[in-house]
Amino acid sequence: MPVTLNDLPIGRSATVESVGASGALRQHFLDMGLIPQATVTMVKRAPMGDPIEVRIRSYELTLRVAEAQAITITNIREPEPIKSQTQAVEEISHPGYGEGGKFHEKKTEKPLPEGKVLTFALAGNQNCGKTTLFNKLTGSNQHVGNFPGVTVDRKDGSIIGHSETLVTDLPGIYSLSPYTNEEIVSREFILKENPDAIINIVDATNIERNLYLTMQLMELGRPMVLALNMMDEVWANGGSVRVNEMEALLGMPVVPISASRGEGIEELIDHAIHVAKYQEPPTVQDFCDSSDHGGAVHRCLHSIMHIIEDHAQKANIPLRFAASKIAEGDALIMDQLDLDINEKRTIAHIIKQLEAERGLDRAAAIADMRFSFIDKVCAQTVVKPRISREHIRSLAIDEILTGRLTAIPAFIAIMALVFWLTFNVIGVWLSDALDWAIGLATEQTDAALTALNVNASIHSLIIDAIFNGVGSVLSFLPTIVVLFFFLSFLEDSGYMARVAFVMDTLLRRIGLSGRSIVPMLIGFGCTVPGVMASRTLPSERDRKMTILLTPFMSCSAKLPIYAFFVAAFFPGEGALIMISLYVLGIIVAVILGYLMKNTVFKGEAVPFVMELPNYRLPGAKNVMLLLWDKAKDFLQRAFTVIFVATIVIWFLQTFDFQLNPVENSQSSILAVVAGWISPIFAPLGFDDWRITTALIGGFMAKESVVSSLSVLFGSTEALTAALSTLTALALLVFCLLYTPCVASIATIKRELGGQWAVGVALFQCVIAWIVAFIVRLIGLVLGY
Repeated sequence: MPVTLNDLPIGRSATVESVGASGALRQHFLDMGLIPQATVTMVKRAPMGDPIEVRIRSYELTLRVAEAQAITITNIREPEPIKSQTQAVEEISHPGYGEGGKFHEKKTEKPLPEGKVLTFALAGNQNCGKTTLFNKLTGSNQHVGNFPGVTVDRKDGSIIGHSETLVTDLPGIYSLSPYTNEEIVSREFILKENPDAIINIVDATNIERNLYLTMQLMELGRPMVLALNMMDEVWANGGSVRVNEMEALLGMPVVPISASRGEGIEELIDHAIHVAKYQEPPTVQDFCDSSDHGGAVHRCLHSIMHIIEDHAQKANIPLRFAASKIAEGDALIMDQLDLDINEKRTIAHIIKQLEAERGLDRAAAIADMRFSFIDKVCAQTVVKPRISREHIRSLAIDEILTGRLTAIPAFIAIMALVFWLTFNVIGVWLSDALDWAIGLATEQTDAALTALNVNASIHSLIIDAIFNGVGSVLSFLPTIVVLFFFLSFLEDSGYMARVAFVMDTLLRRIGLSGRSIVPMLIGFGCTVPGVMASRTLPSERDRKMTILLTPFMSCSAKLPIYAFFVAAFFPGEGALIMISLYVLGIIVAVILGYLMKNTVFKGEAVPFVMELPNYRLPGAKNVMLLLWDKAKDFLQRAFTVIFVATIVIWFLQTFDFQLNPVENSQSSILAVVAGWISPIFAPLGFDDWRITTALIGGFMAKESVVSSLSVLFGSTEALTAALSTLTALALLVFCLLYTPCVASIATIKRELGGQWAVGVALFQCVIAWIVAFIVRLIGLVLGY
């Protein structure tokens, strides 16, 4: 029997013999460097044995056992020794940032008209610092994440000091092959929107893998500049890049930069604007050496180019790019060219001849051609660094965080620590301080209004609606910000990618991929970005399931509800109640996921293929920008949606249908309307019209549940008198699971459509009612 990648012992290396996966997945493997004759090293297995982590072309890649079993290997051996930190490296004078980056081919210049807005596509692999560079170029306050795929939406901005420019931050991708939605989006943008130039950012610490995308971008024939990012890390670890030699081999400007430090950015801007304004494409675009393997790939590509030349021109697709994509089997490009049957047959014969001469299938032959050119470039221009301090540190941390016996306990401990610090230490202390300040302001305002003998209705509006209602929600702002701080820190550090690696086997049992864990974890902060983060999933099936399950993750907007009820009904048991609610939401999601897997979404999750980046300490500026963004969003909701909801509830509770002030709120408009709905909640024990009203207001914004209860009951004592401890627990469970806020429903509508959004809202209300009823029933049986 053939030996497969799954049979490779940990710590051993082997040579890839064949890649047996099929379709887009196989192409993705080839694009990532898993090609015949490549060297691969087994790094580790996930705690449950699946997926596995391998090292290929100086970076770590994860894939499942099922996919590894389709890759055959040979020549199992000890891995080649990596340079230690004490080994000497070639002495080379390190160029300054941008120094030597002077390449411009004057002969190809075709200046654009004066005054034209210069458009740029910012393209690069995931985890290469692309979003950080975008922030430096444009001054944007965009969030910078370290998990693969964090950049999903199209983001635009003008270069600072150059209002005549427009930079579009494209999704992080590994190639222009149609494996994921992000790759298709990036390719379609470049091909159809025709940016004036491309800024290709490359991770200089992993240059071989990054240059694969560079070659495909060069085939497009668009003006381009190469930004070698993280050069500070390369130099710190004894490596370097001969910039002038690389420019000559690639035929375009190459600029060493450090986006995180803001070094080399001005030089990069100068070259980018120049190539865009004077329309200078790379001069080197034909990577197939006529002497390489008898020139098989060279003859194949040039033959195809002659056949499709008129079709490519008509379809406005760069000729060289179209030929290479047809050669590797890209069906999307083939369809766009609209070839006749004779041309298709001729191309099929050419490709069959290629495979016979090269001894590889079409896709592997093209990938090998690209990596062969990359190897030549790197051999002449790259002084490889020692194993980096960042990588050594990551390996040491992973011994614990992804270890067989320690990974899951570490994850549980980290999340428990996050919740404990948020709800019992930092967050609660800050919230108490703010609550004291709001209470003091309320007392002083109340006294001032009384002294001024202000109209009773206006007095009630200001104190009961604004200060007690909105103020009670504002007091929980610190708790929400603290939770977002911890979640963003875990995401930006690279830990979230490890969580996906560890949790893949568990999530697969409910029909999802390990990558789905990230949108769900983000959902603990807010459902809206959690739903949007699902766009990074390559499978439409996985994306829909993840979107439907993410709202069951308890978002931070529900924290005010939990904190309010814990203080009123469960003093001293805050952490236990909070953790129990979060765990219950996860359990319900798991059960529903399993049911969906076997009914609505039959089938298995897509293959799990993902790069594991080095751990990096998030930048303080990026973290502060994120926290400010979340705090600002909360405050905007507090003084818009929640404020309006509170005023409306106060008005409906204060007046009757004849708009006369009521002495008893049971005669109000609100009491009558809520009374029509309240019987639905009778089996749950909270058929009080005031609670029904608060739940309706929670649909607008979950935080408004607390403000509504504060307005309607008037005091915590009145609420505790109206509800038993068991009923309060059932109400908490209902609030945990019932339909998310209107912003979340709107986001789901945008992602899946109106029918799905309405279905989610109704479905979650039903699930919440059932689970709350079960909790109450169990409590009654146990005698509570």
